[in-house]
Amino acid sequence: MIVSLTLATIYFTWQSPVFFSALNFANLITQVAVTALIAIGVVFVLLIGEIDLSIGSVTGVCAVCVAYFAQPDTSHSVPGLAAMFLALGLGLAIGFLNGAIFAIIGVPSFIVTLAALLIYNGVIIRWIGSQATIGIQSPIINNFANYWLPRNWGWALAAAVSLGFAGITALNVYSRKRAGLPLGNVPVLVARVLFVSGLTWLVVAICNHGRSPGVPFSGVTLVTMIAAWTFVARRTTFGRHVYAVGGNPEAARRSGINVKFVRICVFMISSLMCGVGGIVLAGQLGGVATDVGSYQSTFLAAIAAAVIGGTSLVGGRGRVVSALLGATVLGTITNGLGLMGVSAAIEYVIDGTILLLAVTLDTLARRRLVQSGR
Repeated sequence: MIVSLTLATIYFTWQSPVFFSALNFANLITQVAVTALIAIGVVFVLLIGEIDLSIGSVTGVCAVCVAYFAQPDTSHSVPGLAAMFLALGLGLAIGFLNGAIFAIIGVPSFIVTLAALLIYNGVIIRWIGSQATIGIQSPIINNFANYWLPRNWGWALAAAVSLGFAGITALNVYSRKRAGLPLGNVPVLVARVLFVSGLTWLVVAICNHGRSPGVPFSGVTLVTMIAAWTFVARRTTFGRHVYAVGGNPEAARRSGINVKFVRICVFMISSLMCGVGGIVLAGQLGGVATDVGSYQSTFLAAIAAAVIGGTSLVGGRGRVVSALLGATVLGTITNGLGLMGVSAAIEYVIDGTILLLAVTLDTLARRRLVQSGR
């Protein structure tokens, strides 16, 4: 995917000089942010071998929630920050309900989340009612989605990310050495640190160049979420339980893992990230309409991004960063084809082909593992 992304960037830059401009690059980050934020939750659901089809409508209902409660001069008006927490709380509640019906009652996740998709689309239409649209007038919500970091802050952010990633990598190496464990391939670790640091400085340099106003805050939010959930997935007991349940639920249960609890929490994470994505989406659009939960890009692109990024559909394999990688690939293709004037029909065909290729490669890889007895 990284090679494909690099080739796509070169091709679109050749076809349209505007593609790699600083302003378009910054706009691409804001376009990718919502899809990637939702895809983070999808990754967790796929890690346990399940699917969440309700992400589009849950994102929509959370967007309506934050817009509704942030309306000024109404009986239900609350401060913008409180409205954001109400939207996140609604997302958690929906995720708990979906997860409980699936994990405790035993209804397949496909049916539970498909029903939720239909139910919450109806809730959106009923909630908005005759207003048709609800505008966002809260500065904090608008800034959360549309704020651009001053250029000096962007450079400081690049330095913090580079030093932080290098420090975490060095700490992991020290911990493994102290525990008497193999250090792994040290040159590869060094190369990874240099790659992440170089990429971070490059992104900030492009965003700070020319007419671009700087690094979009939605991109900072996305990177923060990626780092936080990567830590949860790779460095906590709960994260190891998620991989164990996805790999073999029965073996996980026999080893003492509360499989039902893990499954419920995973669906809560998925809906929580829909809440975060809904807040950013509402802020970017400046309001919500009755069709906010039915955007095909919200529903399909988030699932496709997780799969294209490398998360297995059968569970047990994948990384949180795959949400960012897959969303960036899809966003780059959509942005580049749009600048070239290619029709939406061709965009769908290309996105579908990439998704099919990613799943095919995953299937072939799992088949090789089975044949080799691993």
